[in-house]
Amino acid sequence: MTNRLPALALVAVMFAWASAFVVIRAIGPHVSPIAMAEGRLLVGATALGVVWAMKALYNGEFRLPRGRTLALTVGYGALWFALYTVLVNAAERHLDAGTTALLVNIAPIIVAVLAGSFLHEGFPPLLVVGISISFAGAAVIAFTGDGRRDGAGVALAAAAALLYGISVVAQKLVLRTVDPLTATALGAGVGALVLLPWAPRLFRELAAAPTSSTVGVLYLGIVPTALAFLLWAYALAHTPAGVTASSSYAVPGLSILLSWTFLAETPTAWGLFGGALCLAGVAISRITPRRRRTAPPATPARPAASGRPTTTPVGASC
Repeated sequence: MTNRLPALALVAVMFAWASAFVVIRAIGPHVSPIAMAEGRLLVGATALGVVWAMKALYNGEFRLPRGRTLALTVGYGALWFALYTVLVNAAERHLDAGTTALLVNIAPIIVAVLAGSFLHEGFPPLLVVGISISFAGAAVIAFTGDGRRDGAGVALAAAAALLYGISVVAQKLVLRTVDPLTATALGAGVGALVLLPWAPRLFRELAAAPTSSTVGVLYLGIVPTALAFLLWAYALAHTPAGVTASSSYAVPGLSILLSWTFLAETPTAWGLFGGALCLAGVAISRITPRRRRTAPPATPARPAASGRPTTTPVGASC
C-alpha cells in the first residue's frame, strides 16, 4: 500500500486542480476575479502557514530564504500565486472551465522557451514544432468563437500561462536550497499580501453573494491550493520528476468532465480541437530524441606484464 501512496496523491492533486477551474467558473458571477484570488490565497496561505509553523517547531528551527533566493520567492509569489490566479479567474468570465484549463497547460512550452533563452538549453527542432502547434491551437480557439469575447479569454489565459512558466523557472531556482513546503507557504503568503488591499471588497462581495460562493472560496484555498500543493510535494519526493510532471496532462480532461457534470457545459467542437492541438504541441515539445549510441573501435592497449594484450573498455558516446 505504501508504494501506491504517491500515485494516489497524484490522482488527488489532478482532481483538485481540475476542480478549481470548475469552482472558479461556478462562483464567478458573484465574486470578482481579484477578490476571489485574495480569498483563495488568504485561506490557502493560512493553512500552509500553520503546517509550516508546526513542522518548524517540530524540527526546532525556522529557516527562511535570504538574498537572491528570497527575491525570487517574492517574485513568484506575486506573479504566480497572486497575478496568475487573478488572470485565470478573469479568463473564466470569457471561456468555459475546460477550455481555460487547456490553454493554461501550454505553460510547459513557456518553461522550455525560457530555459532555452536564459539557461542556455537551446531550441531543439521538436520544441519549435511544438510551439507552432500549440499556438495554432490557441488561434483556433480565439478565432472560431464569438469574436472579441473568446479573444479576450484566450489572451487572459495565455498571459496566465506565461506567468506560470516564468514562476516555475524562478521556483526551480529557489528549490535548490529551500524545501517545497517553505517555498509554497511563503509564495502563498506573498500572494495574499500583494492582494490584501482587495480584502474589504472580498468581504463585501461574499456578504452579498449566496453561501455557496463563500464555500467555493474556502474550497479553493484549502483543497486546490494548500492540500494539493502539499500532496504534490509529497508525490514529487517519491516519484520520478518526469512522471510527476506529465501527470498534469490529465487536468484539462478532468476539468472538461467535471464541468460537463456539474455545470452542464463543454467546450465547442472547435474549442476541443484547438485544445487538443495545444496539448499535442506541449507533448511534442517535451519529446527527447534518442541519440544513436556508437562505440569507437577498441584500441589495443600496451601488452601487460604477462605478455598477453589487454583491451581498455571504451564508454559509448552519446
